[in-house]
Amino acid sequence: MKLERIPHNPGQLLEFYEEGLTKLGALCERTWHDRLEVVAEGPAARLWHPDGAIHEIELQFAPAEAASARNAIREIFPGCPLTFHLTEALRISPLPLERFILPEDPLARPPDATVMEKLWRAQFPDTHRWRLAAPLQPDIHFALLALARCEIQAMDQHWSLHRIAASLTDGEPDPDLSRNISFHQITGDLAAEIAWPPPDPARLRELLSQTLERELAGELDRIRSRQENSLRRELARIDDYFESYERELTVRATRSSSENSRLKTADRLAAAKAEHARRRADQLARHEIRVHPHLDALLLVAEKGWRAQLRLERSRHPGEVEALFVPRLRQWKLAGRFCQT
Repeated sequence: MKLERIPHNPGQLLEFYEEGLTKLGALCERTWHDRLEVVAEGPAARLWHPDGAIHEIELQFAPAEAASARNAIREIFPGCPLTFHLTEALRISPLPLERFILPEDPLARPPDATVMEKLWRAQFPDTHRWRLAAPLQPDIHFALLALARCEIQAMDQHWSLHRIAASLTDGEPDPDLSRNISFHQITGDLAAEIAWPPPDPARLRELLSQTLERELAGELDRIRSRQENSLRRELARIDDYFESYERELTVRATRSSSENSRLKTADRLAAAKAEHARRRADQLARHEIRVHPHLDALLLVAEKGWRAQLRLERSRHPGEVEALFVPRLRQWKLAGRFCQT
């Protein structure tokens, strides 16, 4: 889920700076409705001085429509570098993996077998036979939710904020959870009863990478299309120039009877070919697309599900399968590469 950009509001931004700098240990005082006097030392002063030396400055929060020249040292405006530096300074490091339990409906009952079978067949159309081999057992479904700032470096720089979620069982994205997590109230009644899976950084990194690739696929396709068109034009321009130059040198060499002139022409042709290859490589490097994600929050979400032992036939291969039914999603989850161990 791509989060919308917050409109530039000098008043709200001033409050963010005042609270953030105070948390870093700075002394702050509002001298006017759009000005903030700051006396900083240590972590707060590193926003201006790498050594953290004491620093005093009055920040001015300019409206978005201001037409005057911007001073990035003391003026806060849309896209101001100081805002990015302050955000990074406030970011907790190392990033904690927090836990959250989705509240359960107290009136919820085990789902009907007929309903579960219909949902299974809709999800797996190649199923021929389906039945429960044992009674349903309550279980816990886990999902990973992350808040990520994505920096895409291309001909133009793109920044976007995403909230992504994926099932820890099969690695599939969970857009419903990423959209609606803010509507769920915090509850810790069952925290002690849940056997949380041990964190596995390598596995979680792979899951986040895969989910983020899917999230950014559409935006990257548009950027890649523009980059390819631009690269095609630049390479055609370079190729036309050097091909014309090499043809001209070749014609000169054929017209000349001097051995010394032919040797000089051969050297020029070799230099032109080397420069041609260098220019093409330079354009390829200029048109590369680099994606740098920055994680701001990690949340492990637990919710009630139902573990089922199924006896079925899929694609004419009978057998028994253990699956997890998630009522919120009305979906079945089969253990995949991201299942807990």
